[in-house]
Amino acid sequence: MSKKPKLIAYTVKERGNGQSAIWTRIGAAWPHANGSTGFSIELQAFPVDGRLVLIEPKAGEETAENGGAA
Repeated sequence: MSKKPKLIAYTVKERGNGQSAIWTRIGAAWPHANGSTGFSIELQAFPVDGRLVLIEPKAGEETAENGGAA
């Protein structure tokens, strides 16, 4: 795997009543090292409600390799 993940994994919990959803970072995804289609995903948690969101990291966002929580 490359050092920087291509995608960051979040679980998202909707709160209702017009409140913002709670986004919790739970892992990351890297393209397969052999160049084949797909990703390797590492999760530190698994969403109970089954909702997993993968998003490209924002510029300057910390990853596990440089001090982040993923």
